[in-house]
Amino acid sequence: MKKYSNIIGGKSVSSQKTFLSRNSSNLEDILGEFPDANLEQVREACIAAKQGFDVWRKTPAPIRGQIIGNIGKAIEREKEALSQLLSREMGKTLKEARGDVQEAIDTCHFFQSEGRRLYGQTVPSEMHNKELSTYRRPLGVVGVITAGNFPVAVPSWKIIPALVTGNSIVWKPSEDAAATSYAFAKLLEEGGLPDGVLNVVFGGGAGSTGEFLVQMMDEKRLNKIAFTGSTAVGRKIGEVAGRNLSHPTLELGGKNPMIVMRDADLDNAVAGALWAAFGTGGQRCTSLGNLILDEPIHDAFIEKFLEKVKTIKIGDPIKHEDVLYGPFINERFYKAWDAHYDMAKADGATLLHGSRRITDTNKDNFIGDPSTGFFGSPTVWAGVTKDMDIFKTEVFGPTVSIVKVNGIDEAIETANSVDYGLSSAIYTNNRMWAYQFKDQIQAGMSSINNSTTGAEAHMPFGGVKGSGNGTRESGIWVIESYTYWHGVNDELSGKLQLAQMDTEYGEVKQAFDVSSLM
Repeated sequence: MKKYSNIIGGKSVSSQKTFLSRNSSNLEDILGEFPDANLEQVREACIAAKQGFDVWRKTPAPIRGQIIGNIGKAIEREKEALSQLLSREMGKTLKEARGDVQEAIDTCHFFQSEGRRLYGQTVPSEMHNKELSTYRRPLGVVGVITAGNFPVAVPSWKIIPALVTGNSIVWKPSEDAAATSYAFAKLLEEGGLPDGVLNVVFGGGAGSTGEFLVQMMDEKRLNKIAFTGSTAVGRKIGEVAGRNLSHPTLELGGKNPMIVMRDADLDNAVAGALWAAFGTGGQRCTSLGNLILDEPIHDAFIEKFLEKVKTIKIGDPIKHEDVLYGPFINERFYKAWDAHYDMAKADGATLLHGSRRITDTNKDNFIGDPSTGFFGSPTVWAGVTKDMDIFKTEVFGPTVSIVKVNGIDEAIETANSVDYGLSSAIYTNNRMWAYQFKDQIQAGMSSINNSTTGAEAHMPFGGVKGSGNGTRESGIWVIESYTYWHGVNDELSGKLQLAQMDTEYGEVKQAFDVSSLM
């Protein structure tokens, strides 16, 4: 079995406590043994990152951008191998895994050029012989904690812009994708990062490495933390960041709505709903949660939708490239998903399709042997109303709830009546309804006649309400999360000049009465 180490200050550092990374589709297939970093090792990583920051921040921004370009080339070279590893480890289909890796490549391409565009401004002064200017400055040491469902794309959203703006990193990747994360880290190093600029500590979350990294804010060893994960954990991280006057990046959960109006192209809407609900086995923060159907098309849509659901192929994505989705990332996620069946039944929802875990006697359209991993049946609930827990609760798995409404006003009000606000979608050909939706929906991201899922490297990603704290990933908007503005007042006059007090405001001359010309 291959044994891996933490990366601290450019050196391999092992831990006494370890854990195993497994193939999600075949749990007997072990990818490697990984360290579970302890508190002292996390502290060492932060110290190394501070030393790395002192070097990296002085590297000219265009050179930092060039190194980001080198990283992008390395990832592009290894795209297929990295995609295969990703699919094997966390169970994503190869098509999706390749998209995951491509997102990181796109992110590198975008931010390479941002190294030459970290513009400040020159500002006119109200005084003579004085220059005012502004500069973007890096924050310092950034702690990064990421989830396992997008083990390359999501870390790249945080790490790449943080690096190009001059920060150093301590990254705690998900223990559910340790092998993929290690490979990604080595490709980041390959690009030419100085020792200590990127530090990687492996391990668990609560009571382990992730919690230790959050504690580093109270020790004043982190200037910023960026987190992707559950809303509950995000709130705790926000509390720690708040008392340290730090603004965290929090990309959290979602209960994402898709509205299908009476005038929609139903075949197109069914295709969008099928992918949004069941792509990646529903293990996306942007997966479809509540399918909101306008009353006139409610029954027809369900008929078409169920017809497609019953054809979904499930299995090991490495062995079968034609499956729509593979296994749960781990048993913990499976058990949390399985519990929603009891919740929905207690609510009084109607089960239209779904039979919990796929087994030899309950195979649906499963290909292969389902006992090798945790595979969930595609699940559809109908008769769901706003007061039900199944309507309000994020279900991280292949499940969708159907809600009947009457008209655009009720549809939008229903979509907004959850505590989340990440992604959203509407299917309609009525431009006024589409405008009303994008104007009134409470979400960070919206699609018109498209799925709730999907992101591009140059668009902002993030949510509102319980889905985030207003920060955004990707595109030019993310630069604000990893820099602060520095205003410089350069006095050239050789004397003290006081704004607002010594300013030579123009004197008002005698008033001119236009009516005197009449």
